[in-house]
Amino acid sequence: MNKANHFLKGTFILTVSMAVVKIIGSLNWIILARMLGGEGIGIYQMGFPIYLMASTISNAGIPVAISIITADKLAHNDFRGAKRVFNVSLRLLATTGLFFSILVFCSASWLVDSHFVRDARAYYSIVALSPAIFFVTFLASFRGYLQGWQIMTPTAVSEIVEQLVRVFTMLFFVDLLLPQGLALAAGGASMGAGAGSIAALITLMFFYNRLKKKFQVEIEAQPATTELESAGKIIRHLLELALPVSLTSIILPLSANLDLLIVPQRLEVSGLSLASATEMFGYLTGMAVPLVNLAAIFTAAMTMSLVPSVSESKTLGDWDGLRHKIHLAMRSTFLIVCPCCIGLFALAEEVAEFIYGAPMATDAIRVMSMGIIFLGIHQISTGILQGLGHTGIPVINMLIACAVKVVFSWTLTANPVYGIKGAAFATVCDFALAAVLNMICVYKLTGFIPSVMSFVKPFIAAVIMGTGIFLILSKMAGVCGLAVAFCSAVVVYGIAIFVLRGITKEDLQNIPFIRSRVK
Repeated sequence: MNKANHFLKGTFILTVSMAVVKIIGSLNWIILARMLGGEGIGIYQMGFPIYLMASTISNAGIPVAISIITADKLAHNDFRGAKRVFNVSLRLLATTGLFFSILVFCSASWLVDSHFVRDARAYYSIVALSPAIFFVTFLASFRGYLQGWQIMTPTAVSEIVEQLVRVFTMLFFVDLLLPQGLALAAGGASMGAGAGSIAALITLMFFYNRLKKKFQVEIEAQPATTELESAGKIIRHLLELALPVSLTSIILPLSANLDLLIVPQRLEVSGLSLASATEMFGYLTGMAVPLVNLAAIFTAAMTMSLVPSVSESKTLGDWDGLRHKIHLAMRSTFLIVCPCCIGLFALAEEVAEFIYGAPMATDAIRVMSMGIIFLGIHQISTGILQGLGHTGIPVINMLIACAVKVVFSWTLTANPVYGIKGAAFATVCDFALAAVLNMICVYKLTGFIPSVMSFVKPFIAAVIMGTGIFLILSKMAGVCGLAVAFCSAVVVYGIAIFVLRGITKEDLQNIPFIRSRVK
């Protein structure tokens, strides 16, 4: 199997697993939204950014660094060196994970008393999420190491297991604690994160032991006299790569925490009560954002597969192969994000009403749908830059974009004309600016320029699809109209993209598990 096909196979495996995870998660959110309502979801979401921030800081971008360094060492058949990197990083992450887990648990009361978290009912969510930080950080080292081998199945399986256990735990405790009030029910929902991470850790340890046995001969065949790097040198190398990655990752939960600080407060300024502001915050962060993330599963999967693949090509000096991988990644991204963007925009009202049971979430969903394309480009370009070893560039670009977001969010959200739509628009601007800045840097480093038609054709096909959706919804209403519109959209987009030659026979031959069926 050539390198491009191997890279696409990894992407395909991760995409399928992420699709399963997101579908399960979306069904879970639909049920939770109906059980807890917008206010209950808002309480849960107020604790989650703190957990996300702590878990991100605790692993400090080290999993990505492990993946990059492991891929580099394996490109030179340094099996013992790769294993040494994993052992050192495992101990490092176990220590940081434990520290931040205890820190969040002990600071929960302060976060509420100091009004960093505006609704005191989120206390139980923060406390319930704190143990998960340790397990999420610890298992991240396994994922990074296995991805460095460009073996994506363990990550895929562990994510599915994690989500299944997480959802079951969330629903169980919400049902159990809901009679005691929304605060305890939201705390019960938060317990799912810890249970899921434990299940994922057990799964990854199983795959790690299988890999260890499979390559034991190669590891033992490497001369014992080969000098291994000291723990201090490995940690320094990890941190050189990981700290910028960490800052990149931290900006996402930082942005979420800024939303937590700004959006509810500015909604109150616009004239809403605390309860109404919390509800609107839940519509944005608990309903609209998850839908955008659901649409981005393909690009998220490709990013994970890109990092070690790009690093390998750079290590071997294969710049033509590197540009080919980037070309495949960008073309594939446009084929997916364009219909997701237009489709969610067209179906926003039906999704809000018939899936979430929250018609007032329509505006937030519709505005956020426009960010799908930019988020996809941003994810892919970040993976490329990290794989090239320029892990600091996305940090600067995201900080610039985040600053612009704060200005828009602060200004627009307090305006009664915009309200929650202003906060959603600010997030879209954040994605767009970060994506553009990243792509400029990719061009400067690799000379790669995306083909204009690789975007235009999928976008035109998506607009044709969106027009069909609006026509169907004008004739049919309710759940039936939603189902017919969705199924028709898939068919219409497929036909349109082939007619426009946005996807060709050659493209199909590059897709794992399909190329053997295309003559």
